[in-house]
Amino acid sequence: MSAILSNLRNTVIASVVLAIVVFLIIGLNRTSFDINFWNWLFRYFHIAAAIMWIGLLWYFNFVQMPSMPKIPDEQKPAIGKVIAPAALFYFRWAAMVTLVTGLVLAYLQGYLVDALMLGQQTGQATVIGVGMWLAIIMWFNVWFVIWPNQKKALGIVAVEPDAKAKAARMAMLFSRTNTLLSLPMLLCMVGQMHLA
Repeated sequence: MSAILSNLRNTVIASVVLAIVVFLIIGLNRTSFDINFWNWLFRYFHIAAAIMWIGLLWYFNFVQMPSMPKIPDEQKPAIGKVIAPAALFYFRWAAMVTLVTGLVLAYLQGYLVDALMLGQQTGQATVIGVGMWLAIIMWFNVWFVIWPNQKKALGIVAVEPDAKAKAARMAMLFSRTNTLLSLPMLLCMVGQMHLA
């Protein structure tokens, strides 16, 4: 067991295998691999990716950024050169997987267009549509504002010190924007089943 838990790759592989075993034991005999199966599968991937995305967003905003002033200057390069780039890799790709699986899920369930139009066709997709637009805005911020500015702030892309400071502030402000949008977005995502 130590060999599995001592290595993250092995732990993730074991988790996937365990999830498959659980599915085979409790889900396979109830599954006909119809549209309901694909809805379930994409919802599973959507939620798993969203947990990573929002979890990392909240890690940056509730843990890393507030802790940086307390870290001695000689230790800060470990955050900027090792931890932050790795966290930002998972952050941006979790955002991508969350968005793509969410759009596929909305398509499979037949409300993609209506939700993107905020329920203008039937009026039933307004709640999830607001959540989807908030998620799209957050995804855009991750890929087209936060990540390009973080590359400058972390020194992945060489820029002048003034540009580096400006990029760090811009990345922080848009990360805080996503934190601001995260609770209303989650409210709408959960509310689809209960508030619509």
